Amino acid sequence: MNASVSVGRQPVKDSDMNFAREMLARIAFIRAFEVKAWELTQTNPPRVMGSMHFCAGQEAVPLGAVAGLKDDDQIIATYRGHGWALAAGLDAHSVMAEICQKAEGLNGGRAGSPYFMAPDTRFIGENSIVGAGTTMACGIALANVARGNGRIVAVSIGDGAMNQGAVHEAFAFAAAKKLPVIFVVENNGWSELTATSDMFLLERLAQRANGYGIPAATINGADPMIVRDSIALAAARARAGDGPSLLECRVPRLWGHYNRDIEHYRSKSDKAEAEARDPLTELRGRLLASGVPAEDLDRIVALQDKQVEHLVETVMSSQDPDPNSARSHVIAPLITAGWKVPKVVETKEMTYIEAVNAALRAELEKEPRTLVYGEDVGKGGGIFGASRYLQRDFGANRVFDTPIAENAILGSAVGAAIAGMKPIVEIMWADFIFVALDQLVNQAANIRYITGGKTSVPMVVRTQQGATPGSCAQHSQSIEAMLAHVPGLKVALAATASDAYSLIRSAAADPDPCVIIESRSLYQTKSTVDLTDGAEVVGKARKRRDGKDAVILTWGTMVGPSLAAAEALSTGNLDVGVLDLRWLNPLDEKAIVDAVTAANGKVLIVHEAVRTGGFAGEIAMRIRELVPKMDVRISRLTTPDVRMPSSPVLQKALLPNEETIAAAAKTLAS
Repeated sequence: MNASVSVGRQPVKDSDMNFAREMLARIAFIRAFEVKAWELTQTNPPRVMGSMHFCAGQEAVPLGAVAGLKDDDQIIATYRGHGWALAAGLDAHSVMAEICQKAEGLNGGRAGSPYFMAPDTRFIGENSIVGAGTTMACGIALANVARGNGRIVAVSIGDGAMNQGAVHEAFAFAAAKKLPVIFVVENNGWSELTATSDMFLLERLAQRANGYGIPAATINGADPMIVRDSIALAAARARAGDGPSLLECRVPRLWGHYNRDIEHYRSKSDKAEAEARDPLTELRGRLLASGVPAEDLDRIVALQDKQVEHLVETVMSSQDPDPNSARSHVIAPLITAGWKVPKVVETKEMTYIEAVNAALRAELEKEPRTLVYGEDVGKGGGIFGASRYLQRDFGANRVFDTPIAENAILGSAVGAAIAGMKPIVEIMWADFIFVALDQLVNQAANIRYITGGKTSVPMVVRTQQGATPGSCAQHSQSIEAMLAHVPGLKVALAATASDAYSLIRSAAADPDPCVIIESRSLYQTKSTVDLTDGAEVVGKARKRRDGKDAVILTWGTMVGPSLAAAEALSTGNLDVGVLDLRWLNPLDEKAIVDAVTAANGKVLIVHEAVRTGGFAGEIAMRIRELVPKMDVRISRLTTPDVRMPSSPVLQKALLPNEETIAAAAKTLAS
């Protein structure tokens, strides 16, 4: 025995001897795996491009955590996720190939090191947005509770993520719903390049969880046995229905923040202290103290190095991705034929908001996986009454209230959808989506593409937008162009009660994330609604009026005024058509071409949103591309580039209306 190595180290318990030897081998494998990955980025030129964030010194946390969980429990990791993926049982070749952006990679080279995913396994994925995985974990847990499968979700974050709003929303959400989630904080003392001690007044980060009623503990994350046993206790608590727990795992940071980090911000003593806590060295010393021969331990480590060396050689000789695949799997293939037109089962006169309620009711009745939730959605039935009586009729497990936490609402919907549920969530005002835009842009919209079409996110986000008398600038914005700009999101706007019903049904049947934008100003307007036994396809515009002298392309709140303007112009022998686009992404290009052709190329585009960056510009350019040989005249009428005032008098001076639309169309047609 090498006494100098084992001084001060406690021998391993006899009952843990086999486990400790296994942990030594697996820590050594992950370490060798990351050493090789790092080396591939350090050549000139680099053999692998991009940033990598390593878990060196933290390997005992994922390995111990997996040992404390059941085989079917799930994992979401932070962007230092190599160790978590390997601990969870993913094929090392596939993981390394993804890190090296190869075709044989887990995601075919689409994700790289900081964002690879495998939602079809227990490893849901890692996330390069700090703290974002916590709310997704809540959604996975919601799905597990709904199915009664007893599964637990462990989600890892770094110490810096404890200052992210999304994390605190996840704590609030998980605590309120008593979700089976274990939050694992890997505290390596550094929040990127800033010392954690400079950003926190608490001695233990775990103390923050107590404010949410979440039990928490601070443990030695370099000891896989301690991690295993602590995770097992938290998992047992969650399985008993007692809700989430948090474990702060103190670990050393052996390397820099990422592969190009020269660690100039860090003292030599800090680096030396971290190296003294290396779990690989620590575990080796404890095994030596237990009487295991040094040559046996050296042999174990050398074997891992050899395996990784061969692995990297194989990966680097494999094929790069096919460039022709770069555009594939952004959204599911659009239905062009064979879709069965839904049967009308009843026709009713109803208000717009009643039609929304009818659509939600129909989905809850039709699809047992449907969940409807958001702020005030459950007991109160929604601030506008959209979900009234749904909790009464379908139960609080399927229709429920949430904390005022938009990130948690959208993030949990992403997680629930990944896990096979069909969430329909409400964001009370479109303006509030900005509080949690990450969950739509960086999470929901990415997953089909990153997984090469293996995983979809069938979630629906209902919101409402636009100005009404007295609404302020934080409750009146029209944001459809911003959302439609994001590849992977489908965006529609309902102009009538009939569309409010049909668009929600279409979105709920679609496999991709859809945002349905309603209009508060139209909620009490009535029209005839066809209640159906199913859904129409997404991406279809609706011709509201034929016209040969000009055509108005519009959507949402401007459909009504445009129809009124066209009707008024007809008395002066001007024949103006109106095409309600309904879906801005995907856009019905055929309907646009047909309408423009019928109107001899005279097009007025009208929307409530402000002019600069508004979707009218996209449509105008699209028309030029679709009918390049046609002599077209295009103009647009929008709200000017101003913030929306509260005064009805000032609003009227800004918003397009029947008179201004008619004047613009008349000028265009003349």
